Amino acid sequence: MIIIQEKIVSTQLFKKSFICNLSKCKGACCWEGDFGAPLEQDEIEAIRDSYEVIKEYLPAANREYIDTNGLTVYYKGMDAEGTMLMPDNSCVFMNKDHNGIAVCGIEQAHRDGKTEFKKPISCHLYPIRVSKNEKTNFEALNYDVWDICSPACQLGEEMKMPVYQFLKEAIIRKYGEAFYEEMDAANEYVNRDVV
Repeated sequence: MIIIQEKIVSTQLFKKSFICNLSKCKGACCWEGDFGAPLEQDEIEAIRDSYEVIKEYLPAANREYIDTNGLTVYYKGMDAEGTMLMPDNSCVFMNKDHNGIAVCGIEQAHRDGKTEFKKPISCHLYPIRVSKNEKTNFEALNYDVWDICSPACQLGEEMKMPVYQFLKEAIIRKYGEAFYEEMDAANEYVNRDVV
């Protein structure tokens, strides 16, 4: 672990490789798992404010489920509010393209210029998971290992792409340019003995 701007950062973000390989995994992170995407308070509000636009990008079954159950739910297991899941455990904001690849309705609406909200930062940052303790102001960035991401790890190794570099846009979105530049410097330090 190293410290960057008072945040604890796992060295795995520099040592492990990753590039999402949607042609292999089909976006399984959108329908696997026990919880929806963790949400920050401002994201919950952004989703609620944009839902009339976002719902145009969702299957009818998802819209009906949201009408009955809501957009978000508190997950005791992760001690956070997250996106609601359908009965099959897929995210309520998930759709699929013609190749069967998961597509985020929130992100589609953003790409079409219909909402400023891109998607939950927890999705954008994945496989980085952020642990926070609001009382102590503790924040840690960790690398989350999930077997469904094996194709992403393999492609990342082939392309020699460290996790943090693959997630440059998301890291800058969350923490700013200066934080990312410090990660670049940390990468050189962490990997200084690697040939």
